[in-house]
Amino acid sequence: MRQAPATTARGTASAPSSGLADVWAHPFLRCLLRGRSARRRLDQRHPWMLDTAVVLVVALLSLPDLLSRRRHGPFGDTTNPSHLPTLAVVAFAVALVVPLWWRRRAPAVTFFVISAVLLAQWSLGVWQQTGMAALIALYSLALHGSLRALGWAAALTAAEMTLAVGLLAPVEHPFLSLFFLTGTATAAIAIGLTLRIRRLYLAALEDRATRLEIEQDQRVRLTAAAERTRIAREMHDIVGHNLSVMVSVADGAATLATNRGETSAEPLRILADTGRQAMSELRRVLGVLREERGPEEDERLLGPQPGLRDLDALLTRVRAAGLPVTYRTTGDLDALGSGVQLTVYRIVQEALTNTLKHAGPGSTADVTLTKDTDTVHIKVADTGAAAGTRSGDAGHGLVGIRQRAALYGGAVTLGPQATGQGWLVDVVLDVPPGDHQP
Repeated sequence: MRQAPATTARGTASAPSSGLADVWAHPFLRCLLRGRSARRRLDQRHPWMLDTAVVLVVALLSLPDLLSRRRHGPFGDTTNPSHLPTLAVVAFAVALVVPLWWRRRAPAVTFFVISAVLLAQWSLGVWQQTGMAALIALYSLALHGSLRALGWAAALTAAEMTLAVGLLAPVEHPFLSLFFLTGTATAAIAIGLTLRIRRLYLAALEDRATRLEIEQDQRVRLTAAAERTRIAREMHDIVGHNLSVMVSVADGAATLATNRGETSAEPLRILADTGRQAMSELRRVLGVLREERGPEEDERLLGPQPGLRDLDALLTRVRAAGLPVTYRTTGDLDALGSGVQLTVYRIVQEALTNTLKHAGPGSTADVTLTKDTDTVHIKVADTGAAAGTRSGDAGHGLVGIRQRAALYGGAVTLGPQATGQGWLVDVVLDVPPGDHQP
């Protein structure tokens, strides 16, 4: 929030930036997340499209083996499957291609079925392009299946290839053939594991960003709730004091009316009793709000709530901390009610505390309070570090300023000054006629 540009809001604070923005700010991660999200949406809507495409591609690559009766093998030998009927060759091709339809739903079963068919085909001395189905199944097992099953599958693949090259379907260059077959199988496993790790990494990023967003939202909500509770405690003291005065005046007037024999004595007693009942309800509510207060807070509650006359003491403490402060006032601020004075005091206090935390050495602050007919203008400006160097977090101070301003329909502007150097807190409170001292 410290790094956000100056905004003018009515009432509560604007929503904080989400935790996902930190991840999306990186171009490479943003590209990966977008591509993954698009593929996931397409796969969820049409899960059969990708599996069908893989089956069709492997089937098309197997057509040369089915249309030609004599062709060169993959390792320089000549394969002549003429001793087998065409139906058997087609059956082998179908048995290798069709299981790929279930390669993502049952990767282990798919691989072992294809391995069995491939072993039977090699035992008859037949090499087909559809043998690549075993590599696809191995890749799918590495990407979607169990890692334990992948270990058994890798061992079975190495044994099958060695057996096929050496005994079942001898080739012209056995060592070169075995090296090629082992290399392609290793590459299929490596690609599958790489994509699996990347998928887990992206899922972890999304989960982390979601948790950051939830935690930040909860932090802001808890901060706002704590500040509202604090405001309610402080306002209780002010309202309670005013009610006590009203009850005392009503009791005195009732006694005087009774001595004089006037008929207004009973309504005045009812007024006093109603005031005492309201004070009792206030104490009950305050007891709920103060259930978890600490001993330091108990000590603070013993003193009266601060007002504008206490700003001099506050500024003295801030100056003693090393921050030169200039203080200017315009208008009859002493005529403001105690609730408005408390709000002004807390806003100035939070703004100066924020300046002490972030402005840096050699900074100065300027506090200006202006009282008009129905508004109070609070302006706290400092000459501290540039806004971009200040840490941004929705702490208690800024949330407290917005919550207190919302009590009086205030307009709040928080952000860097127009010069780009320093920070500005600008609050305008609407003060109704009833919030003035008599």
